[in-house]
Amino acid sequence: MPSRRLPSAEANAAELMQAVGVLLRRVRGEAGKEGLSWSQAAALGRLDRGGPMTTAELARAEMVKPQSMGTLLAELEQEGLVQRDPHPTDGRQILFSLTPAGVAARRQRQAAKLAWLTAAIEQFDPDEQRTLVEAIALVRRLGES
Repeated sequence: MPSRRLPSAEANAAELMQAVGVLLRRVRGEAGKEGLSWSQAAALGRLDRGGPMTTAELARAEMVKPQSMGTLLAELEQEGLVQRDPHPTDGRQILFSLTPAGVAARRQRQAAKLAWLTAAIEQFDPDEQRTLVEAIALVRRLGES
């Protein structure tokens, strides 16, 4: 019997990118049922991880125009998810931070994503789950290399 040739590294890379993209869209879609747009959730996440930021800092971090970030922050402020505070050293600037409702919305979104992914993984048989655990370590190494 002839030996089967493994797909090329390039073909594997393309397949992995597509598979990860599909998974991320699905997880985001499940979390999107919570009422936040992807951009709003990204801004809340950035503020949660990085602490208070100016509109310009957030715009740079999320790679959008300051005007777009300003509009987004106004929406989040109107929904009570972020608040404005004066900058401690520059009176011309305003810092945005999460409100308790913003923290709760972020946690709720994360919980929805985790719940969906947990339920999906539980559908795999034990051997598939072990394979997935091994793959997680490899994907992490790829990301950190």
